[in-house]
Amino acid sequence: MSENDSVFKQDSRLGWVSSSETGLTGERLAAEYLAKLGYRLVVANFKVPVGRNSKGVQVTGEIDLIALDGETLCFVEVKTRVSRDFGGPLTAVDVRKQRQISRTARVYRRIFSIYDMQYRFDVVSVVLERGTSPEIVLTKGFWTDAKFRKRTWNDEIY
Repeated sequence: MSENDSVFKQDSRLGWVSSSETGLTGERLAAEYLAKLGYRLVVANFKVPVGRNSKGVQVTGEIDLIALDGETLCFVEVKTRVSRDFGGPLTAVDVRKQRQISRTARVYRRIFSIYDMQYRFDVVSVVLERGTSPEIVLTKGFWTDAKFRKRTWNDEIY
């Protein structure tokens, strides 16, 4: 399935909606939620080339929301689901997704010369379950860059 293809799902409030519409609704709700918590939105849907894959094809990274929580720059992944039938939204933020967002955040900080500012990776999960109000949960610091740093080898044998 290509990036432009849509998967349509039944939604009790909206009828049949595409997964991209569900995602946009979740991102809008997440941005409003973060604003209520005092976050200052910097940019939504930041996209930038982050390198090439093993076949030499250009890879684009995306970050759903970038916001300031006080003096901390937050790179926010938003995951929206219409049910919990196949696990909650957090299960979709796997190591591969975390690595992609970390790479994109590194490029963002390099582009804007942001080297000395604290930053973290947050996840906002949105569940739009049938017949209920949207459930929105913020998980601050879901992962850190340290998870993806290359380790150095120590030649000493103990």
